[in-house]
Amino acid sequence: MGVVLQVHVPSRMDKPESSPLKQCGQENLLPAPLVLASVHELDLCRCLQPVLSHVQTLWELMLLGEPLVVLAPSPAVSSEMVLALTSCLQPLKFCCDYRPYFTVHDSEFKEFATRTQAPPNVVLGVTNPFFIKTLQHWPHILRVGEPRMSGGLPKQVKLKKPSRLKTLDTKPGLYTAYTAHLCRDKALLRRLLRGLQKKRPAGVLTALLRRHLLELTQSFIIPLEHYMASLMPLRKSITPWKTPPQVRPFHQEDFLCSLEQAGPQLTCILKGDWLGLYRRFFKSPHFDGWYRQRRKEMAHQLEALHLEAICEANIETWMKGKSEVEVVDLVLKLREKLVRAQGHQLPVAAETLQQARLYIETAIGSLPTDLQAVLCPP
Repeated sequence: MGVVLQVHVPSRMDKPESSPLKQCGQENLLPAPLVLASVHELDLCRCLQPVLSHVQTLWELMLLGEPLVVLAPSPAVSSEMVLALTSCLQPLKFCCDYRPYFTVHDSEFKEFATRTQAPPNVVLGVTNPFFIKTLQHWPHILRVGEPRMSGGLPKQVKLKKPSRLKTLDTKPGLYTAYTAHLCRDKALLRRLLRGLQKKRPAGVLTALLRRHLLELTQSFIIPLEHYMASLMPLRKSITPWKTPPQVRPFHQEDFLCSLEQAGPQLTCILKGDWLGLYRRFFKSPHFDGWYRQRRKEMAHQLEALHLEAICEANIETWMKGKSEVEVVDLVLKLREKLVRAQGHQLPVAAETLQQARLYIETAIGSLPTDLQAVLCPP
């Protein structure tokens, strides 16, 4: 059996990565999904076959970074189920930890099994029924058995209360007290089950399911992207010889108020409590990861625009009447920006970098010989 490398397995210390934002004033696009080369593509529909009727609930649990145990009959089923679930959020990067196959011999077993603190934001794939007892305090446990058919259709696990979880002979089911915020897409479920019954090509059904999940995630994220873009200062507020303005703070209530006019209902047909889902999302690792990365990108964009503004200004006019300390300070700041830009942290054109180098030479050339020697040692 080939090894699936749909996405890399991150540690909890991983920081999200995304493509740079467009320049302020332009539309802000979602980053492309992070997909590494793999031996074969994950057959999403086959992997999620026993839980298709609850894929909406599982998508929400993944979105909110909820702790989830997947108890499967084999390491292969466990690994594929975990990888399938964690890939459901594309193009949003999965920022939590996940273990496709976890055993009692793993170093973090005691940490995950302790009842003295809340379970961590991890998706665990296991096969040993012993975990039903040791992880019984986890809020969501998905028990899947060997694939079974009933009337030509894959048998679906049922949604069950955690109180019905037994330490021995636990039947397949999604054991959780969580209630989904959004309604199920019954039409999609019918199409998938009908396709499985008629033995339609696996690639067709997986494409259908992936497209649904992709559009669902995009519908959820686009309002956040639009609101975040509105926090970017206008380009005209960036002047060459002043510190660039900061990205305005993200106010959750302001964002929620904006949903009435620009919410997910514009691009998604699913009804439900979108506001409640956003409120829980704000407390999740995925919001924290998404927001930190977006704010970092926007700060870099502002710094790049500031560098462009400096390079478009007349440095010789600025230097008139300036003290040596001010000129040296400019040289040091321009050098720092060049280092960051050359390290691909700032999205600037090559012409801008060349102009910045010329400005540094001009500024240094205006200083006394002793300071020139300090700034440009032989």
